[in-house]
Amino acid sequence: MASQPPATAREKPDATAAKPLRADAQRNRDALVEVAAVAFAAHGVDASLEEIARQAGVGIGTLYRHFPTREHLVEVVYRREVESLCAAADELALHHPPDIALEQWMQRFVDYIATKRGLATSLRILLNTNSTLFSDMSGRVSLALRQLIDAAAADGSIRSDVDSSDVLHALGGIYSAPDTDDWRDRSRRLVSLLMDGLRFGAGRPAKDSR
Repeated sequence: MASQPPATAREKPDATAAKPLRADAQRNRDALVEVAAVAFAAHGVDASLEEIARQAGVGIGTLYRHFPTREHLVEVVYRREVESLCAAADELALHHPPDIALEQWMQRFVDYIATKRGLATSLRILLNTNSTLFSDMSGRVSLALRQLIDAAAADGSIRSDVDSSDVLHALGGIYSAPDTDDWRDRSRRLVSLLMDGLRFGAGRPAKDSR
């Protein structure tokens, strides 16, 4: 675990909740969240905060000014990952046929799960202190997936009897898979197999997603 923040950093409330940040401060905050997401996915929630600050190009004091506690940083990273995943659903649907958009979104879900696995310890702590965080976030993910599945089913590129909650349950199984070196590769192959099952028996031939 990283060293504790200075007393002034622990006692000072998050300034971002009170007023908009200056452009340079916002860039620093965005960089910290971006680097932290990668670090947590790779090394878990005990990833060095000092190393996160260094890779983001700021000092540790700047990190603590934006995120007074490790759990605060974890929550912001988690929210960012959910928001990015949901935004990707709209973006992919805009630029790809429905079944391709769905498949690519499910592949991105693997990256989301990787980060969530890294945050697991702190997310359990947050579960006890923020009762609405997970219900709100999981609801957004469920809605994004349902919209993609409904579009692909209506298009005839996947089966019409697909229940989005079943697909989400299948994807959620990735979370509990053993944490081996090839976890991501195996998870992506499982997503491809799942997509093959969704396309099987559809109203028209499946597209080549390559």
